[in-house]
Amino acid sequence: MHDTDLQPLTPEDAKERYLRALEDDKADGTIRTRDYKLRHFVRWCDEKGIDNLNNLNGRDLEDYKHWRKEDGDLKKTTVRTQMSVIRGFIEYCGRINGVHPQLHEQVILPKLEDGENRSEDTIEADRIQDILGFMEKFEYATRDHVVLLLLWKTGVRTGSLRSLDLEDYHDREPALRLEHRPETDTPLKNKSNGERMVALGEKEAEVLDDFIRHKRQDVTDEHGRKPLITTKNGRIGKVTIRRTTYRYTRPCVVAGGCPHDKDPEDCGAAMNYDKASECPDSVSAHPFRRAAITHHLNNDVPKPMVSDRMDVSPDVIDEHYDAEDEKGKMNRRREYVESI
Repeated sequence: MHDTDLQPLTPEDAKERYLRALEDDKADGTIRTRDYKLRHFVRWCDEKGIDNLNNLNGRDLEDYKHWRKEDGDLKKTTVRTQMSVIRGFIEYCGRINGVHPQLHEQVILPKLEDGENRSEDTIEADRIQDILGFMEKFEYATRDHVVLLLLWKTGVRTGSLRSLDLEDYHDREPALRLEHRPETDTPLKNKSNGERMVALGEKEAEVLDDFIRHKRQDVTDEHGRKPLITTKNGRIGKVTIRRTTYRYTRPCVVAGGCPHDKDPEDCGAAMNYDKASECPDSVSAHPFRRAAITHHLNNDVPKPMVSDRMDVSPDVIDEHYDAEDEKGKMNRRREYVESI
């Protein structure tokens, strides 16, 4: 393609066209995430006076990478993730005659060393067991208890947890049914491919039964559906789920002390529910998923079964979720090797 074959394309128009093109293949959450990341690119173009992508070149893209790193104070792994989105975006622009068709090949991603592409934000299984023991004693069958118990025992994503309706709980099996229902605001990350039944143990079923019988608020959401996990306003939200994990992973809540020698009465994270995330030891919901996957593997659940149960590929398990160190992985394999 010659430059004369290119058709004028503004950054904002390119972004909107790209996001529309994703609608048939990507979940709404993925599209929103890419929209957010591309807003920075549009903002950079505006600052640089770039109103037509036809003239964009490899040096510009390299300048953007450095600008974005400084502008957001980003880690190398985050820069790589954001530039991967830019590469896909530029490749799309090339297909619609907005930039040179090979320009995306000039998007240089930061190289990562082994292990750098995995989040270190995790929580140990023993800590989760202590938290659940606390919930069993002091918060039995409350909404918070159910949220933490299901995150740990099933390893589901927050979006999957909030998607559950009352009728998705099959108490006789017992099991949970996950369905992709984007038309009523509960999509699954992998769409219909993420639909599945997730088995529950007797203990989880007992807690769920008691929650439904005594603690669940009998409300419907704006679509007339009956959520399994509710608030007074309807279906629980992802933010509420994250706030729950932040709240109960503060050591002072369960252990009664602070490993950082702070006085709880003088600590904002201890005294204010909304500031629980500021505690250095509190974690969001995602580390529960990582810990659950690792715990299943450590208890000899075959990786293909973990993959199916958690809706994550074996390769992604290895790269992002298996929090066990190399020695732990060796010991996990030992019994199989010794039997050869």
